[in-house]
Amino acid sequence: AEVRRAGAGARLVRHSMDELRSAGAALRAAPRVPGTAWAVDYRTNRVTVEADSSVSAADWDRLGRVASGIGSFVRMERAPGRFTTRLNGAQPILSAGGRCSAGFNVTDGRDDFLLTAGHCGPKGSAWFASGAGDRRLGDTVAASFPGSDFSLVRYAAGRAGQGADVVAIGGGTGVRIMGAGDPVVGQRVFRSGSTSGLHDGKVTGLDATVNYPEGTVSGLIRTTVCAEPGDSGGPLFSEGIVLGVTSGGSGDCTTGGTTFFQPVPKALTALGVRLIVSAPARDTSGGGDGGGSGAASAGGVSGGGSGASGASGGAGVGSAAGGDAAGAAGAASPG
Repeated sequence: AEVRRAGAGARLVRHSMDELRSAGAALRAAPRVPGTAWAVDYRTNRVTVEADSSVSAADWDRLGRVASGIGSFVRMERAPGRFTTRLNGAQPILSAGGRCSAGFNVTDGRDDFLLTAGHCGPKGSAWFASGAGDRRLGDTVAASFPGSDFSLVRYAAGRAGQGADVVAIGGGTGVRIMGAGDPVVGQRVFRSGSTSGLHDGKVTGLDATVNYPEGTVSGLIRTTVCAEPGDSGGPLFSEGIVLGVTSGGSGDCTTGGTTFFQPVPKALTALGVRLIVSAPARDTSGGGDGGGSGAASAGGVSGGGSGASGASGGAGVGSAAGGDAAGAAGAASPG
């Protein structure tokens, strides 16, 4: 009754949340097979297990036996391509490890930092805004990968700069960041990256685990949004709410594919930092000025804000979303 009064509908499902989570635990306890992934889909009351093209027939059969032993609600699927982290060694923003995209700007109250993917580079990595190495962005002061996939880059100047509350999405436009949250299966989401720009898709699973060649990462968001090398660390968001940073996946933005994201709320808690967000817009019906930094209405997109002038990268490096240091394809970070 309380569910209906709240405007939601109740549906009796065959398998409880505990059963679905236990299935994930059983899969994690099985011998590790690189190139496999699984996620919980609460809408269909299933756990989906995927194996990419690198998984042998013998490993596929072995994984199938594990899935059968768990229950009929575990579904097996083959995924095209290979599951990889989205790191590469091209420009525009890089370190010795390669190129990534910036995620979001955060602060601990003293210094400002860039939140990006952990696989982009270990603690101590130095990041630059040009291949010549003459525009230093900062250094990685904390990183977690594998296991999780997030890292923290302290800005060399100590501050992110003007427009730090905006994510650039290309074409001189940006999205004002209002807060962080957790997605739901079926939700439409957007991702921005320094290689492929802005793309959208849907959330297809939560609490996902991926066995990358470098190691296993758990607790991820599974989506249909595409991504390509260099998009790692870029922002996942919806209506101005921060959801995740790009971890890895399969496919590309020509053929499509599956992409996984590190949830931002978990990373913020682990790192002891908070998002740099826009002030709520004030009512302008009486002619007053709107709040925030002038880049976009809450959750919306607009042009022109000083912090939203970067190309197609993620959160701005050197300034909020893609301003200052992000002139070469949207802010970016590590590799």
